[in-house]
Amino acid sequence: MVRAALLIAIAMFPAAMVAPQLRAQEPYPSRTIRLIVPFTPGTGADILARTLGQKIGEDWKASVIVENRPGASGNIGTEAVAKAVPDGYTLLTTANTIVLNRTLFKTIPYDPVKDFAPIAPLAVGRLALVTHPSLPVKSVSEFIAYAKANPGKVFYGSPGNGTPHHLAMEVFKSATGINVVHVPYKGTAGAVQDLLGGQINVMFLPVHVALAQVEAGKLTMLAAGGTQRATATPNVPSLAEAAGVRDVDTDIWYALYAPAETPRDIVAKLNAEVNGLLKDPATIEPALDLILISRHLERIGDHATNIAEDVIFMVLAKDVRHHANES
Repeated sequence: MVRAALLIAIAMFPAAMVAPQLRAQEPYPSRTIRLIVPFTPGTGADILARTLGQKIGEDWKASVIVENRPGASGNIGTEAVAKAVPDGYTLLTTANTIVLNRTLFKTIPYDPVKDFAPIAPLAVGRLALVTHPSLPVKSVSEFIAYAKANPGKVFYGSPGNGTPHHLAMEVFKSATGINVVHVPYKGTAGAVQDLLGGQINVMFLPVHVALAQVEAGKLTMLAAGGTQRATATPNVPSLAEAAGVRDVDTDIWYALYAPAETPRDIVAKLNAEVNGLLKDPATIEPALDLILISRHLERIGDHATNIAEDVIFMVLAKDVRHHANES
């Protein structure tokens, strides 16, 4: 199992380094770069794309635009990049769903290893367990006790089947033995709206999405982070601390990709630029304010650790798949 995970990990990022050298006939960049985000505006991938896109445009005096193409748990926008011309002008800013979806769906219209040239890991986002104030709980242990006393009567939302939010709750359910009912939405906005309205009771939400509502008293944050606390909410326990649930890692990693066969020199130029920006406090601090932890890793292969972890998580996801189909 671990050997298989490592083989996939090794295969994914070094692929960018051995891509055929398709030499561009023009200096790069010489026209508009599109950053495709396969999720709705305001998500972690969208925030990163807009933050980095603006900085890249300023540094290179180039036009960089962000296009949101949500749907099918990220598969629609991801497919668009996989099938784009590999010239460095269509890039993908996405989350670990690019790996997870391979197991969660019977078929997907791309191969997360063969169809992409990884450019750089970007950040890690923490998920928070939040409830509507009408739910009479103030801690993770109280929530678990309440859910066990009311099986099938607590409803949780997610931006869709197979999203990290969905998987986090399914693994949490498995670890704690609770029975809560999944209500999938077509994006984060609708789920949050219904959570605020009390139509659903609980969700895993990125801290940067939940925090403003928590501070306004509209939601209750029970935990933030799976194995580690979120830096922006140091007084909120992680799941491991709050309930001793140590096998649920709810972190989401984000990364930047190009289509496979993108020239190696373009991938290297983008990698150097992004890593430089992530070391710049002027770039990092706004992201940290939005509860993203900068990765700024130098070597493309360093991302293999995240891929290996998610390949292992994909085995758990196989058990989630039938829940997704039933929910």
